[in-house]
Amino acid sequence: MRKLPAELIIAIGALILFVPFLGTTHLFDWDEINFAEASREMLVTGNYAIPQIGFEPFWEKPPLFFWLQVICMKIFGVNEFASRLPNAVCGVVTLILLYRLGRKLVNEQFGWIWVLIYAGSLLPQFYFKSGIIDPWFNLFIFLAIYQLAAYSDFRNERSVKRIVLAGLFTGLAIMTKGPVALLIVGLCYGVFALINRFRNFMKPLHIVLFLFVAALAGGLWFIALLANGQQHIITEFIVYQIRLFQTEDAGHGGPFFYHFIILLIGCFPAAALCLLSMRIGKRTNESPRHFHLWMMILFWVTLLLFSIVKTKIVHYSSLCYFPLTYLAAVSFYHLYRRKWNLPAWNKWLQFVTGLILSLLIIAITFIDQLKPYLLEPGRMKDQFARANLNAQVEWTGWEKLPGVILLAGIIIFVRRANKNIRSALVALFLTTLIGINLLIVLITPKVEPYSQGAAIEFYENKRNEAAIVEPLRFKSYAHLFYTARQPKFSRSLADSIKQFNSHPELPVYYVGKIQNREENEREMPYLQFLYEKNGFVFYKRGASLEP
Repeated sequence: MRKLPAELIIAIGALILFVPFLGTTHLFDWDEINFAEASREMLVTGNYAIPQIGFEPFWEKPPLFFWLQVICMKIFGVNEFASRLPNAVCGVVTLILLYRLGRKLVNEQFGWIWVLIYAGSLLPQFYFKSGIIDPWFNLFIFLAIYQLAAYSDFRNERSVKRIVLAGLFTGLAIMTKGPVALLIVGLCYGVFALINRFRNFMKPLHIVLFLFVAALAGGLWFIALLANGQQHIITEFIVYQIRLFQTEDAGHGGPFFYHFIILLIGCFPAAALCLLSMRIGKRTNESPRHFHLWMMILFWVTLLLFSIVKTKIVHYSSLCYFPLTYLAAVSFYHLYRRKWNLPAWNKWLQFVTGLILSLLIIAITFIDQLKPYLLEPGRMKDQFARANLNAQVEWTGWEKLPGVILLAGIIIFVRRANKNIRSALVALFLTTLIGINLLIVLITPKVEPYSQGAAIEFYENKRNEAAIVEPLRFKSYAHLFYTARQPKFSRSLADSIKQFNSHPELPVYYVGKIQNREENEREMPYLQFLYEKNGFVFYKRGASLEP
């Protein structure tokens, strides 16, 4: 019987892992809904050149990811499944790429190990079931870095093809998320050049070629905007990118070590394992030292860059997943082949991280039992968070399964690590792969009603009503997507109504938060209270309006 190609096996496995249940949970505010709404408005208006939010120009992101979502929405409709499908496809492409690259760098076994580690780590798997931009952005950056690594390898001829491909992937990354792509790629090459004392540095003509291709692939959208007299969008786009670096955007701040903690916990179990390759990776001739160096550079450039940036959001350091899982794969590979021994400190770091993660997941399922404790006077000062806990969610008991599987995996790992490191490592990553997938399927739909369920329910009920729905004193995109806002109700019109109480002929609904209720009702006396649910307060504009 003919053996199936490894790439086909990986593709089938990835589709099974990433595609089912994509649409079972509402999109989350902000990013998931923000991007899906921009894509929906492209479909509604037929304007695919300029992203819009509230049917007015949206300059925070270029359009490439929105185009991918639009394609899926044209096929599967405007819904959660179509919004998240591009990243599931990215997951399939990524795992196949990692296998082929690992096989080329070391051997087939290493390729399989890299696939297992990436798919079997928490956030790397989770993001392929999301609707955010970063998976595609990270993939394009990684491909650009790989081409530069191959170009700069002293053993290879400095190929023009590598430069063109590096420029192309950098340009695609720019079209996905913006010029930060060129900054990251440029910093990585600059650090590599410094380490090598500028030996074998890129030829001047190749530098020009790289920048030309990157500008061509990444600048077509900007050129089109200029040609159509939309220079202000480019200006606002650049100002926004600078602001992200200099200020805390919308309260998303944090300490310098924020992303260090995120990677340690969020990339369990790969994170602890990767530390071994940072310490002793250069002691062996079995790993590709040149590529190893590039992965170290990519990891530290990304981590330090976004630790310096004032805005701290979990997915800002997600580009680290590629080098981190590579370094973990190097450790796994040498441990599996018994070339290295697992230090006790690493085993127990893995245990403590896994124990904390699994117990937190299990604790979530006891939220109803914990309510009396959490709602004790003085326990929770956040009035909105306290009210969120009033959501009625049916927990069946099966939701504990992901945490139990993770806990079982870490216990098996610790018990078997000294006796049979091979089975210990495989068990750890397989149980995590299964546990995280079940977490997304079983727990995420139960958690979502606490955070935004009441608001989403209200928006969906107003979908077929020719009315404007607006949030009060909090930023959101959910009201646009889930009411299917139409162009006649543009953002400027909604803002005008909110500010001046104009257009009395239009039905208007407002959604506020419980902690702002008194202030909202005092400043907007025409609000007609409808009801309050799980921390959200719902109003309709009164029929009798003062001029």
